[in-house]
Amino acid sequence: MTREEKYRQVRREAGATGVLLALIILFWCAAGFGLAGVPVFVLGLPLWAVMGTVGVWLFAIVGVYVLVHGWFADMSLDDEEARTRGGDAR
Repeated sequence: MTREEKYRQVRREAGATGVLLALIILFWCAAGFGLAGVPVFVLGLPLWAVMGTVGVWLFAIVGVYVLVHGWFADMSLDDEEARTRGGDAR
């Protein structure tokens, strides 16, 4: 993988992480504030409190799983171009 391809992949991963962050914030707002008027209780807690904490946590875990298995690439951080040219990789 060339240096440019690595930078492209890193930008792709950073963008996907930013999108996931925005989705988590939207889910938190919808689950916490959107469910505030629902008179449902889970283990004595209002539904909005459970979904605004545990629900967001589970949503984030699923989102990170999707990112790691669908968007992220396992790549070496060594400078392969410099190594093939015989130069110093630092």
